[in-house]
Amino acid sequence: MIEAEGLTRKFGDRTAVEDLTFRVSEGEIFGLLGPNGAGKTTVVRMLACLLAPTRGTAKVGGFDIGNPSDSLKVRNLLGLVPDNPGLYEALTAYQNLDFYGKLFGVPAAPRAASIERFLRMLGLWNERDLVVGTFSKGMKQKVAVARALIHDPQVLFLDEPTANLDPESARTVRDFILGLKQEKKTIFLNTHNLDEAQRICDRIAILNTRLVRVGTPRELEESVSGRKVVFQLASVTDALVAAVERLAPGRVAREGNRLTVDVQDAESESPALVEALVRAGGQLQSVSRLNATLEDTYLTIVRSER
Repeated sequence: MIEAEGLTRKFGDRTAVEDLTFRVSEGEIFGLLGPNGAGKTTVVRMLACLLAPTRGTAKVGGFDIGNPSDSLKVRNLLGLVPDNPGLYEALTAYQNLDFYGKLFGVPAAPRAASIERFLRMLGLWNERDLVVGTFSKGMKQKVAVARALIHDPQVLFLDEPTANLDPESARTVRDFILGLKQEKKTIFLNTHNLDEAQRICDRIAILNTRLVRVGTPRELEESVSGRKVVFQLASVTDALVAAVERLAPGRVAREGNRLTVDVQDAESESPALVEALVRAGGQLQSVSRLNATLEDTYLTIVRSER
């Protein structure tokens, strides 16, 4: 659904995004993480045809963002929630959505149905006739999410969609995003919220002007911490250590009543390790995987690029 090849944007002598190449599949939630100034918003603006790339190419839904005749087609098939909602504050929530629906040519009946659906899902239906200028930042953000969807786009670009929301509202928006995935929407998410990215993203790219790493949350975690299985036992003896060492020589760490084993494939190797421990007289209390958190992974990767 989204394809970028060598995408680059310079502002004078400063390079905001350099040689960015990636793919996003239809129906995927793709997260873009990076420190302030890494180029995340610039990437979204280029893909949304709001900013021309200095060089490189990208396609959204098969349409070339660098082709002027395709730019309107790209805009019609995407919805955008920018970091600043940019609503008409003198209009009500309902009037804002009705206005944008008309701009996109959505007929009256489906427009009204969509407005009600989204405002109800986002918990704003009872406030539909209130002027947006009286809304909190979080409420405005929810209206901006609804506005981006009013024309039923295939692709949704979200720039920090839960940044101004309280925990309950943030969860509402996250659940809403996951619901859109079930409708086969493709979602491109810029966020600093690592927990949020880990919860909802199928894959995550880490950007620091250049693309540093891309993969599923688990793949990113394992790229830093490796794959480990932890065996908690009633007690650890030399015989138990030796039994595990025969299967995983040089890959066993002993700490109290815990054995941690570096593995290539936890699912395929764990049964044999469990069997070896039991045969050697071990009393297993638990078996678990040990991975770095996404936060640990992100900080390690970003710091290594400095």
